[in-house]
Amino acid sequence: MSDALDLSVPPVAIRFVDRKIDESETEIPVSAGCQFWERGARKAVNTSARQHQNCAVGIHTHNLIGAPETQASELGNVLAAMQGLDYVRESEIAGIPVRNNASHHVVYEPLSEAENKPEVVILFVHAAQSLVLTEALQRVDGQIPPAMGRPACALVPQVSNSKKSAASFGCCGARVYIDALTDEITVWGLAGENLEAYAREIKILANGNAILTKFHEFRRQDIEAGKEPSVQESLERLG
Repeated sequence: MSDALDLSVPPVAIRFVDRKIDESETEIPVSAGCQFWERGARKAVNTSARQHQNCAVGIHTHNLIGAPETQASELGNVLAAMQGLDYVRESEIAGIPVRNNASHHVVYEPLSEAENKPEVVILFVHAAQSLVLTEALQRVDGQIPPAMGRPACALVPQVSNSKKSAASFGCCGARVYIDALTDEITVWGLAGENLEAYAREIKILANGNAILTKFHEFRRQDIEAGKEPSVQESLERLG
């Protein structure tokens, strides 16, 4: 996938662990749980609710066991503030995805180094890469991938619960906390159990898009030069 899409940020594997793991392996708390997506692209990171403690929404969407006592009040306060801005309405709160199964830990790691099957794989891609992904994922999942907005962390439970991939435009918070999430970047969540099928279709469609891009470039050049090439003539220019 990395080669076919020419990714600038390596794919990040996410898996949830029910048993407790060595706390010495975990990272210090971050401002928001989605920051671990970026860190996980560089090295394996083991996290618990403690590392997510500053992100009440992320603990909620990921259904993490061991949340601090302040979790409920913090979540209530942040949702109340969002409702006050009409950023989130009460009727929309119930529709925010929450992972079906509760877990003690979340492991983020480079997909290339993952020894266990990930539940979700995170990709940071631009629009042209998203074109290939949309076409490839539709073939495997049998549906056009949904595109999500706030909160960005809801992408993980959406994919985890549905076993189908989705895109997220992030949220204003994620676009502050994640350096890789620049204005031209979209985040994709891929269902881990379908990775081999996704990779196969991504390779096929990346190649097809590259060839057809040249075809359209030749046609534009010729037509703007006053020529009237047939489709066959344009195809022959591909060599």
